[in-house]
Amino acid sequence: MTTTTTDRNAELLRQAFDHLNARDFEACNALMVEDFAINIAGAPSPRYGLDTWRQGIEMAMQAFPDLRAEVKDCFAAGDRVAVRLVFHGTHTGEFLGIPATGRAVSYDSNEIYRVVDGKIVEEWICSDLASLMRQLTASE
Repeated sequence: MTTTTTDRNAELLRQAFDHLNARDFEACNALMVEDFAINIAGAPSPRYGLDTWRQGIEMAMQAFPDLRAEVKDCFAAGDRVAVRLVFHGTHTGEFLGIPATGRAVSYDSNEIYRVVDGKIVEEWICSDLASLMRQLTASE
């Protein structure tokens, strides 16, 4: 069976999430270009760069040190890869002004990535932050 570029692109994203789950951020960065573009639903404009990506990941990991990305679907067409994820973690640090609750949370994220020459160059993230915030702020 011949491996196509689209197959390689999907495998690249699976590897990236494996590295993320292993907390190997350097390996994640090695799969991305230096001026990686970050597009997050609701944000006024894209953000750029590996340092910006790393800051976001570190903020999430401080709030949810056991955060894990469970890949539910991953498929590619051309230079795009779609990934449907469920993130799981325990809220043990401050997140967006919400003090640690100790609660186990999970939320969905639908993400699209663009891959050029074997490197991730851009992402579009649409996470269900409303569900996450409900889990963090719900009365017990």
